[in-house]
Amino acid sequence: MSKKIAFVGAGNMAEALMNGIISAGVATKEDIIASEIIPERREFISRTIGVEVTEDNVRAVRSAPVIVLSVKPQHLGPVLDGLKPHLTADHLVISIAAGIRIHQIESRLNWGVRVIRVMPNHPCLVGATAAGFALGKFAKNEDKISVQKILESVGVAFCLEEKLLDAVTGLSGSGPAFVYVVIEALADGGVMAGLPRDISIALAAQTVLGSAKTVLETKKHPGELKDVVASPAGTTIAGLKVLEESGVRGAFIKAVYAAAKRSEELGEKG
Repeated sequence: MSKKIAFVGAGNMAEALMNGIISAGVATKEDIIASEIIPERREFISRTIGVEVTEDNVRAVRSAPVIVLSVKPQHLGPVLDGLKPHLTADHLVISIAAGIRIHQIESRLNWGVRVIRVMPNHPCLVGATAAGFALGKFAKNEDKISVQKILESVGVAFCLEEKLLDAVTGLSGSGPAFVYVVIEALADGGVMAGLPRDISIALAAQTVLGSAKTVLETKKHPGELKDVVASPAGTTIAGLKVLEESGVRGAFIKAVYAAAKRSEELGEKG
């Protein structure tokens, strides 16, 4: 990117993004500076990632045209108020604060500051995020490209209208928790069938990982791949019958939709 990047807040998601950016060659350690109020966290980030870390938000953003807001949503307002005098139309502000709308951020900054809102997810921590992002009214195409590069250093990302980020929240934001339940339940089934707990969890997790990789790499519809595994009168179709009778498919659809609607409600309250 050939631009210095400042992270305001150096929590787990910021740490994952910094590692991904450096590993992918999007930026060097020298190109990144982070601000963090917790001394132990500052020491950890400095020691493990090797970037400059400060407790002063203003110092972090002063020399960086790209700013990543990675503080908790409830702290974002005061942080923006403190940064406002130092941000101009020359700055790109990337927010990963969950539920905070673009207009809420733009309204607390100077006219012309370019804002992009990002919805990453928990697997960002292992370089496998599924993210969506939306452009503010002043964001440029070059800003879109920059954010795409940053996010693709830790997974996949799609540029969408902001109104669709609630759906992204319901699917990929909340989705990992739903999948963790699936892994746990599959492992419980393995234990019930006689497998040791640790082996059952490992097999269940690898099964989910392998299945997801198969969908992504073959680009085949999940239903088509399901039919390949389910041979006539075999073990798989017997299990699928139980899932259908239990309403599992409908439950997942309702879970994603409920999470998306809740995200919409929280955004409206904000």
